[in-house]
Amino acid sequence: MPTLRALVLCCTLKPSPAPSSAELLGREVLTALSDHDVDGEVVRVVDHDVRFGVSTDEGDGDQWPTIREKLLAAQVLVIATPIWLGQPSSVCKMVLERLDAELSETDAQGRLRTFGKVAAVAVVGNEDGAHHVTAEVLQALNDVGFTVAASASTYWVGEAMGKTDYADAGPKPDTTGAATKALAANTAHLARLLAGHPYPAS
Repeated sequence: MPTLRALVLCCTLKPSPAPSSAELLGREVLTALSDHDVDGEVVRVVDHDVRFGVSTDEGDGDQWPTIREKLLAAQVLVIATPIWLGQPSSVCKMVLERLDAELSETDAQGRLRTFGKVAAVAVVGNEDGAHHVTAEVLQALNDVGFTVAASASTYWVGEAMGKTDYADAGPKPDTTGAATKALAANTAHLARLLAGHPYPAS
């Protein structure tokens, strides 16, 4: 069984080396994917000079093209984002805006270069809103050509108005952990199917 490649884009607002619950959950997804012959890496977007815009390269030292190369080499994209004010983080929204450029990028058969890539989402926050954030992010990723598997999200939210981070909450094997395992199994399965049987030419 060939090994597939995954890219986890961590959309925390915190530069490294600050701890990030979003990165922690993203890494847990990557670990779960490894059980299905998928390897990859986590990129904390805020550690890179990614410019605002809707092109593949905004110039003047924009580092999105380097991240985009990793994305194009992967079969799986995972967006890991915190919740702020009930919304995906501003970094996550910037990533989605940059992915808008993929609507103008096609392969030799006229297909979007994102066709055949499978997307999933990991969300953390200290108040409710995980379903809303998941819906926003998955819809945007589908709009720009990514395919979404069944149960393609995992999340953890703490008590409303609480201060506990996911990293401090302790293992949640029957809830977040179970969702992460389902995400990994279904996403890897679909990515492997699409790798062997691409979408038809446009």
